[in-house]
Amino acid sequence: MPFASIVFWAVFVVPLVIFLVWLMRQDKKKGITGLVVMAVLIIVAVAYMYLMTHGE
Repeated sequence: MPFASIVFWAVFVVPLVIFLVWLMRQDKKKGITGLVVMAVLIIVAVAYMYLMTHGE
């Protein structure tokens, strides 16, 4: 993984995911639904990225 990719993940993606998890956990009624939806979206995005770059 190139250095620019690692920086992007460390600076943007990881803090965003942590913030969204914290935000969704604040909603006691629908918090778990939001977390499941976010997990599915992350899995789909990573799979799409992997397929489009052919694992490079």
